[in-house]
Amino acid sequence: MMRMIDDLKIRYPKASAWAFGDTPEMADELAERVAKGIKTASCCSLSSFNHQDESSAIGGYSIILNSLGEPVCVIRLVSLRIIRYCDVNEAFARKEGEGDLSLGYWAQGHKDFFQREGSFDAAMELVAEEFELVEVV
Repeated sequence: MMRMIDDLKIRYPKASAWAFGDTPEMADELAERVAKGIKTASCCSLSSFNHQDESSAIGGYSIILNSLGEPVCVIRLVSLRIIRYCDVNEAFARKEGEGDLSLGYWAQGHKDFFQREGSFDAAMELVAEEFELVEVV
């Protein structure tokens, strides 16, 4: 498996490899939605973004892993901005590609996620990322 990731890193220099979410089920579901082109955006708390070992850069590549650490696809970051949780709109929620694609589903799912992370506040700042699918592995 590491060989496959290493081969991808040769094709996509400086690519980071990571999985979405905080559960194996979430990692698998979201990786599949990215590979199908349904999920084209993501977000994290500004606090967790600032504590990442590798920060995202526009134009940078990421290898998206499933829950077993296997590569599923490669994405390229095309947009990065800071937005407050309470200011996320229907269009961004749809790009996140989760559940029924509604703002209501997004708001509840992300509130639950950020509460598990210990950082939820309706006025919290998020790092909103939009990406394009480059390759399905």
